[in-house]
Amino acid sequence: MKKVRYILLLLTAVLTVNSVVAQEESPFEIRRLSFNMPGYSEISPVITDDGILFCSDRRLSGVTDRTSFDNRRLYSIYIAEKKDTSDWRKPVSVESDRTAQFNTGPLCIAPDGKTVYFTSEIETGAQSRSRKFRNHSGIFKAQLSGTRINSIEPFKYNGTDFDMGQPSISNDGRFLYFASDMPGGLGGSDIWFCEWVNGEWTAPVNPGQGINSTAADNFPCIHASGRLYFSSNRQGGMGGLDVYCSDPFEGEWGVPIQLQAPVNSSSDDFSFVAMPDLRKGYFASNRRRNDDIYEFTSAIIRKADCDTLEINNYCYEFVEENAVRYDTMPFRYEWKFGDGQKAVGRIVEHCYEGPGSYLVQLDVTNLVTKEVKLNQKSEMLVVEAVEQPYISSPEFADTGTVVQFSADSTNLPGWDIAQYYWSFGDETIGIGKNVEKTFTRTGTFNVQLIVSSKPGEGGITREACVTKSITIGRKP
Repeated sequence: MKKVRYILLLLTAVLTVNSVVAQEESPFEIRRLSFNMPGYSEISPVITDDGILFCSDRRLSGVTDRTSFDNRRLYSIYIAEKKDTSDWRKPVSVESDRTAQFNTGPLCIAPDGKTVYFTSEIETGAQSRSRKFRNHSGIFKAQLSGTRINSIEPFKYNGTDFDMGQPSISNDGRFLYFASDMPGGLGGSDIWFCEWVNGEWTAPVNPGQGINSTAADNFPCIHASGRLYFSSNRQGGMGGLDVYCSDPFEGEWGVPIQLQAPVNSSSDDFSFVAMPDLRKGYFASNRRRNDDIYEFTSAIIRKADCDTLEINNYCYEFVEENAVRYDTMPFRYEWKFGDGQKAVGRIVEHCYEGPGSYLVQLDVTNLVTKEVKLNQKSEMLVVEAVEQPYISSPEFADTGTVVQFSADSTNLPGWDIAQYYWSFGDETIGIGKNVEKTFTRTGTFNVQLIVSSKPGEGGITREACVTKSITIGRKP
């Protein structure tokens, strides 16, 4: 509690929330990777310690091509290692007994770093070479050793009358997600999962309408955070396949959210994977005709050193400290607060509407002699707002509701402010003094407001940051 001579400060918050204008920016920056080959397709990246694994229908070498018996191009698995922070080494093929005649991939790597699950055709015998035969894809388990896949075993739930593939395994190895058009789905293809229980995979489970739609839903990726990314050509997208994500909450999946451009486009965008911190990752897109792999980086600014918002308090306690010396004598104490308001008492409280300079006066009346001493004490009280960016917002809201954020009460004397930048703690940002935000998932989000000035003398730009938490609950 800050004491201003005979004036004691009380901690009482005064907040002002103004109407706001929505403005949300894309959090992504992308670049096409250098190892993509013109005229061929590269898809389904998998992040490794040294680079990425991916699938491609490119030639195995300058003289060796891979096509099926009916001249369809076949996909193989490749590994590309990072040369430096911006370039890649030449991809190397990862081969298996299936490489010559069948597709291999997409794939995922189990937590042990050796076990892989990949997609390939179920039938490999003479029957598969008949042009009239409709082969189906399934999932296979194998061991990855360097650039070789060995010990291939079929997944127990593969079927001869439906497709299954594009596996993704959780960080703890407990759940295996995949896409399939098996019976019991909602559309052309759905996302399914199996759970590892007592040393085996349980029967496939469809997560239902919380994830799937009547359209094609595929290319699942279960992120380290528990978030599920997948692609879908459902209504409401930007065009073709779009990347969506959903977060689990209390045993249910949240409404899938479409990722912003430039990850999504009017083309097919799919097979999205991300690093654990979500700052970087990869996806595939045919926006340049053939499928290519792109790298994305997060353009979101998050400050490691950001002050916690101090609530502006304009409420004070006023105390006549000398009154205790004469507590046996009856006096009347009348306070004039300099804003037209008055109060009576030895100890009184008063809240000002806002910052300013106020002449505080104390009149004392002896109730025995009726003697009045005007201005027994007087002092100029300077009420100031904390010098900081200021976040005006509610502390609680529901998913799906519009939350207004305002920086109108920012107090940075002498600053020629150039930009207000909002980082909402959920991989979205906003630009502007007043913004609107709709949270799509529950939780407590740490909101940062970063204020920067125009360059001053010597070209120096000043910057200040405050943070405030908001808790989002599930809308009834």
